[in-house]
Amino acid sequence: MTLLEEPQAAFYSWLAHQGDAWRKQLRVGDVVLVCDVGGGTTDFSLIAVSERSGDLELERIAVGDHILLGGDNMDLALSYALAGQLAQKGTKLDAWQQRALTLACRGAKEQLFAATAPERVPIAVLGRGSKVIGGSIKTELRREDVEASILDGFFPACAADAKPARARRVGLQEMGLAYAHDAAITRHLAEFIGRHGRMPTAILWNGGVMKGDLLRRRLMDTVAGWAGGSAPRALTGTDLDLAVAHGAASYGLTRRGRGVRIRGGAARAYYIGVESAMPAVPGMPPPIKAVCVVPFGMEEGSAADVPASEMGLVVGEPAEFRFLGSSTRKQDPLGAVVEGWDVEELDELAPVEAVLPASASEAEGAVVPVKLHTHVTAVGTLELSCVARDGRKWKLEFDVREPQDRT
Repeated sequence: MTLLEEPQAAFYSWLAHQGDAWRKQLRVGDVVLVCDVGGGTTDFSLIAVSERSGDLELERIAVGDHILLGGDNMDLALSYALAGQLAQKGTKLDAWQQRALTLACRGAKEQLFAATAPERVPIAVLGRGSKVIGGSIKTELRREDVEASILDGFFPACAADAKPARARRVGLQEMGLAYAHDAAITRHLAEFIGRHGRMPTAILWNGGVMKGDLLRRRLMDTVAGWAGGSAPRALTGTDLDLAVAHGAASYGLTRRGRGVRIRGGAARAYYIGVESAMPAVPGMPPPIKAVCVVPFGMEEGSAADVPASEMGLVVGEPAEFRFLGSSTRKQDPLGAVVEGWDVEELDELAPVEAVLPASASEAEGAVVPVKLHTHVTAVGTLELSCVARDGRKWKLEFDVREPQDRT
C-alpha cells in the first residue's frame, strides 16, 4: 500500500489529461502551486520543473501542513450569520435546527457560487414538536452576503509575509481534531510560500471550494501581488471533484512505467533528540542535540544506517524519545548533528514514550550503546531501529505524514 497526498494526486490527474502536451505548458524554472481546498481541509504543494539530459523533470519540493480548514468552516460561518439575524428578529434556533441550517447553507452556497448564480436562495428549517411543517423557519441567503462573508473571512487580501494567527490555548480542551485557529486561507498560503521561498509561476486548483470563480480570482490576485504584479498561470483541464481519484489511478500506472513520475520523498527533514553529556547545573536540564534520521527528500521505502557515533539507549524504564522536524533545513545529510537551532528552523513534534525491554542481566535504566538504522516505509512511517553491539534491536515507529502542532 502506498499513501499519496491529495495535491500530488491532483497533479498526476492533470498530467494524465494533458498527455505529452504538459511539456509545452511548463518550462524549466516553473514552480507549480497545487492549491487544494476541499470540504474539510486545505493542502498546498509546490512542484518544480527542472531539466536533466535535455528532458523536463518534475520534483515535489514542498508539502504544506494538512490544515483542517475548508468548505465546512464556510458553511458554519454562513449559518451562524443567519442564526444571528434570526435571533435579532426573536427566533432562536436549537442545536438540531442550527445543524439543519448549516446543511441548508451548504447547498445555497454552492448555488450562489455557480456560473449562473441567482441573486438569492430561500432557506427553510423545519420546526420542532407538533408544528414540524407549520413551524418552519424561513430566511434567505443573498449572493452579496455570501461573497463578502467568504471572501473577507476566508480569503482576505494580505501581505506576502503574513502568518496565520495562533490562538492562546486553554489549559483543558475537548479531545478532538486539531482544527486551524485562523480561518484565513490566504495567510496560511503566505506562510507556506514564505517558509519555502519559492514563488509559484503556475497554479493548479483542486477541491470543491475552488470551483468558485470569485475565489480563484481572489487567490490569483493575492499571489500576483506577492510576486510584484506578475500573475501565475492557471493550469486547467481536470475535474475538481474527481481529480484525486483519477490521479491516484494514474499514479498506479506511473509506478509501472506508464507515465511521468514526480520525484520527491520526505517532505520534511526529521531528527531524533539526543541528550548531551555534561556536568549537572542547578535548574538547567542538559541541552538536546538533534540528529538527522530522515533527510529532506528521502524516498519512501528506502533504508540506511545513520552515520553517527554510538548513542546510549535507556532500557528497562519509561523513557521519552523526542522527535523534531524541519521544512527549511533541506541540506542536512543523514546523521547531521544540529545544536542551538532557532525556533523557525526545527519544530518539536509529539514525543514517543516507551519502555524498551532490558536483558535479565541489565538493571532498570541501564544505558546500552547502540547505532541507529532508519527506514521510511511505503505507508509513510519512520522506523528507527536502535542496534546494540550484541545484535539486539529495538524499534521505534513515528508517523512522518501526520500533521504536528508547533511546540
